Amino acid sequence: MKDTIQGVERFDSPGKGRGLRVTKPFKVGDLIFSCPAYSFVLSAKERGSYCEYCFNRKEGLARCGKCKKACYCNATCQRADWSMHKLECSSMVAYGPNWCPSETVRLVARILAAMKTQKERNASEKLMLIGEMQTHVEDVDNARREVNESEIAGLHRFYSKHLDFPDHSALLALFSQVACNGFTVEDEELSHMGTAVYPDVALINHSCQPSVIVTFKGTTAEVRAVTPMKKMDEVLISYIDILYPTDDRNSRLRDSYYFTCDCQECKTQSKDKAKLKVRKRSDPYEPELVSGMVRYARKKMGEFRAIKSEKNILLSSKSGVVFLDSLAPPSELLEMCVQSLDEMGTVFDDANVYMLHMMYQAMGVCLYLGDWDGAIHYGEKILKPYSVLYPAYSLNVSSMYLKLGRLYMGLEKRSRGLNALKKAMAIMEVAHGKDHQYMAELRKEIK
Repeated sequence: MKDTIQGVERFDSPGKGRGLRVTKPFKVGDLIFSCPAYSFVLSAKERGSYCEYCFNRKEGLARCGKCKKACYCNATCQRADWSMHKLECSSMVAYGPNWCPSETVRLVARILAAMKTQKERNASEKLMLIGEMQTHVEDVDNARREVNESEIAGLHRFYSKHLDFPDHSALLALFSQVACNGFTVEDEELSHMGTAVYPDVALINHSCQPSVIVTFKGTTAEVRAVTPMKKMDEVLISYIDILYPTDDRNSRLRDSYYFTCDCQECKTQSKDKAKLKVRKRSDPYEPELVSGMVRYARKKMGEFRAIKSEKNILLSSKSGVVFLDSLAPPSELLEMCVQSLDEMGTVFDDANVYMLHMMYQAMGVCLYLGDWDGAIHYGEKILKPYSVLYPAYSLNVSSMYLKLGRLYMGLEKRSRGLNALKKAMAIMEVAHGKDHQYMAELRKEIK
């Protein structure tokens, strides 16, 4: 029997299917509801920085005595995580450096283990069971299907000792569910910590004009209002980065979630002109010149993304990027960014979103190289357009203030640093809540 969540209810959203709506008014910053994870997994690259069980960030974590990989706050966290860690502990020892399941495979293994031991409705399933989550199996293209088949092979290779698997079609459905409904758990700088599944949160539909934001307290998802909400208003989040113009957003939505958005912003495309801003000159640019530069920008973005997807670059917690066995040295990647910016800059204004995208990549490379002044140079150029193009309480804006604030403080530019950190705090108090651990840490930094 379904449970309830105070303040929200499940309903049939016109044109969207299942959805959530509020049953009372909420103000900006109000916590609408929180949801524990059905299953979660800490990214392997974050081991040593976060507790494997509670995702607490602290120094001096204790390592598992057997695998020497997983780290915990204390024995309590270690015992609580054992039912999941035992799926991997002996396998990591046996395979050594050849133990390499993807994060998605690791999460699916944990979901299967949780399903096997589950005797009653999970606390994350008050409004929707995990099995009810959308699969889109019938919509998956050949490339995605090949990836899923490869993931299933990895699941059998690394987890067959501890798990009994359902039939092949059920596994394909589960991997598709995770792809469509899984959440990336991020820290205050939007660095990837892990992945989790929250069935009740997965009920929330998409809009490029979201009414709520999802942040994380440990492994728990928290849904907060970022616009005033009236009774019966639908709860809406953005599934994608809404910085980009309408065509780009909908292309991403079709590729990953198999639908096209029809929100007011997508209908009017009111912000597209600002997002595709070109340099001022006496005679207007030929339309073909602008559209050709858009194609060039998308091509370069794809090339940079391909380097990351080939595991040459992985995001890290603080520096922005970590390079692992990169085929291209960091200096060459920075040069790639600079050349792209020079080419696009012949037509595009610095506030154009494609310029901002490449500046963000360049900032990350500068951080890795230890070029703090270079990182600040790009960050300062990004910040003002971000503040205009993103919504008022955007984590993309607060995370940029945080990065710049910490860079300023590291270079003894204390006045600028304090100003940036305080602006980050103003956004984070709404997005994360005033009692979040991140707020306590930030107040300590400022003090």
